[in-house]
Amino acid sequence: MEATTNFKPNVEVVSDPEVLARRSAEIFIDESLKAIKTNGVFRVAVSGGHTPEHFFELLGEMPQANSLPWAKIQLFWVDERIVDPDSPLSNYKLAADTFLAKVAIPPGNVHRIPTEYEDFEVAARSYEQTIRSVFSLEKGRLPEFDLIVLGVGGDGHTASLFPGSYATLDTEDLACAVYVLDEDLNRITLTHPVLRAACHLVVLACGPEKADILGRILTSEPDEVRYPIHALWPVLNKVTWLLDTEAAKSL
Repeated sequence: MEATTNFKPNVEVVSDPEVLARRSAEIFIDESLKAIKTNGVFRVAVSGGHTPEHFFELLGEMPQANSLPWAKIQLFWVDERIVDPDSPLSNYKLAADTFLAKVAIPPGNVHRIPTEYEDFEVAARSYEQTIRSVFSLEKGRLPEFDLIVLGVGGDGHTASLFPGSYATLDTEDLACAVYVLDEDLNRITLTHPVLRAACHLVVLACGPEKADILGRILTSEPDEVRYPIHALWPVLNKVTWLLDTEAAKSL
């Protein structure tokens, strides 16, 4: 299925990964304060990987971030590998190691994706139920995250929506299991309708290794089958592409 849109990508290019991390933290701070002022709560979903690592560190170090009203912040994850929470491959552990212990967020506001279930479908349904409970969602309604922070893979995936995966076609669930060849790297991911429903999405990418795929993604006709991140094209007006100069050099 192809995505269609009348919007052009909103690309913000910064000089280097350090500036990208700081800009990411600034967006997080600004969006949290805006949401809390308007609705009394900030609901955000973050991703793992190398690119957001320094961004997370800044959330624990910057005075503006550390002084946020963390009791009003509900933290979720976009996707997670089926590994123990203390595994170095865990997206949750990355956040725990970099900033969660440094800020005053109540443990009950931290909603990691449960990976302790042997049945991955049960894990996905458990996470979906957590989302529905925190958002007070009626059946059939989508959560509207204030901010979702994403990355992009070399194959054009985002979250754990990989080319050829059933997850890219799932429009019924909020979260679903993703089965891959390596058993240890099966995953749980938010589905693309949840991504599209967010108020603001930020896609982070840095480094020369991302230049080629970003050039293809951002200049080609949208094709969700080939590049699952093109599922965002109907809501491009809500997406900020935050790139460093190396990642943007093919644009």
